[in-house]
Formats: sequence, structure tokens, C-alpha cells
Amino acid sequence: MELDQLRALAAVVDHETFEAAAGELRLTPSAVSQRIKALERSVGSVLVRRLKPVRPTPAGERLLRSARQLLLLADEAVLTLRGSQGGASGQDAADGAREPGAERLRVPIVANADSIATWLPPALREIALGGRIALELLRDDEHATADLLRSGDAVAAVTADPRPVQGCTVRPLGTMVYRAKASRDYMARWFPNGPTSAALAAAPVMQYDRKDSHQLALLARVAPDATPPQHFIPDSVQYVEAVRDGLGWGMVPDQQDPEGTLVELDHDWDEPLRLYWQVWTLDSPGLDEVTTAVVRAAKVLAAG
Repeated sequence: MELDQLRALAAVVDHETFEAAAGELRLTPSAVSQRIKALERSVGSVLVRRLKPVRPTPAGERLLRSARQLLLLADEAVLTLRGSQGGASGQDAADGAREPGAERLRVPIVANADSIATWLPPALREIALGGRIALELLRDDEHATADLLRSGDAVAAVTADPRPVQGCTVRPLGTMVYRAKASRDYMARWFPNGPTSAALAAAPVMQYDRKDSHQLALLARVAPDATPPQHFIPDSVQYVEAVRDGLGWGMVPDQQDPEGTLVELDHDWDEPLRLYWQVWTLDSPGLDEVTTAVVRAAKVLAAG
């Protein structure tokens, strides 16, 4: 297997079409297709389904994670060598002969929306301003982010899963505490006698998306028969604004209501969410740099 073949495979899967992958790699779609066909011949398996969007086959999925690890290490080696030599040679510059992604190391990481909206931005700024990393931030539910490590779509993840993904190291980051909250006007309208089971069955509830389990888990515990109306707003900041505007009650992390302007439905209805940092086990200064920034930013999380 050759690196340019592996790079073509990763680009086609990332961009979902041969045309878009060709644009990134500065090749023709035919050349990209030829590289993937050569790779498929070398491994003896079909690696992508040539549809729109392009999807990897099971064999392609198994190869992708190793491919991305090799490409990250190769790109980092090129970046380091060019830095030690004062940049690419004049002939390289004239020919345009440089590996895609070699000027900055591309590092895709994944985190949950509430982390992205609260404690993670200082780490993102530190990484971006460092000048070595081209960061790609992906978003998913904290209970699903580890799946992107398994697939190779991300090299590191903020996750609620303390079990290390194969080939990854894990370290605790801290705890985000979620509390069932609503606006004062909402409380007066829907819970004049408190959040009784009957009131919870009728009072609208805010949901982030279909993966959001915070509110329904609480209802299952305190009012298992309640099936209230649900509003879905898949944006962490706008979600809290909707709670402030009285559209519904929701589980709000302390970091998004630092002044306590929202009212708790019940002081005992809190949910601590322990977060962990999982990262590929590679000898990579770039990954170490990202990890250092994320762990430093996570110090603001309350210990739990």
C-alpha cells in the first residue's frame, strides 16, 4: 500500500464524492479512482461503494483507521523535516510538489455540543494559534463520540465513556453538572404547585436532538408515565436561550447558567456528567500538543 493510495481513500470517504476528493488532492477524479482501484487490488477487497455519497465497505472501514494513523504520522514527519530545513526547497515550491496537509498537521477531534459551547473554546484557540495544527472539530453526543475514534474519523474525543477504545489512552477531564431548569414565568405557568407528575406530563420539555437523553432519563426516574410535548433545538446556545424564553424546561449545565438566573425544578434533580479525553496512542507531538491544551482548558470543570 502506498501513502498516496491511502490518502485518496481517506479523501473520498471524507468528501463523499470522487470529484470533491480530486479537488483536495489536486488530481483528476479519474486519477483518484485509479489510486483506489490499485489499493483495492493490493488488499484484495472492494473498499468503497461508488455511490453518491461514497461510503466505505466493511473492509474499507477496517482499513481507514490504520490509514489515517499512517497519514497523520507521515504528515507530521514532513512538517517536522521542513521546519528543520527552513521550509520546502525552491524546486518543491516551483513544482508544487508537497503533500496535502503537510503545512499544518490536520487533527480531527470530536466533542459534545455543550463542551464546545462552554469550556472547550480556550483549548481550540490555543491549538489554532500554535501554528502547527489544522484543527477539524466534529460534534456528536458525548455517548457516541467514542464511535468516531473506532471508525478513524477522529483522532481524539471528549466522551462520557471511560472505557478506552482499542488503541487509545483515556484520562478524566472533570464533571459537568446538569440541572433541571426553567424560566420564572414558565415555572409560574406550568408548575404553580411544583413539578408534580401531572404537571410534568403536560409541561413542554426542551430536547437537543433525538440522541439527547438528559431530560427523558430524568422523567423516567421522577415521572415514568409522563409523555410531555417536546421541542427540539440542536444548538447548545440556542437551546439554553429557548429555556430562558420559556419554551420548555431542560437540563442545563452550570457553565451555561453561571449566574443562576434560571430556576431549578427540584434541587435534587441534578445529573453529573463525567467527561474523559480519549486519544490515539501514537508517538505524535501534534497529538500531545492538542491533549495538553484540552486538559488545561478542562481544569475549569468542577471536580466530581
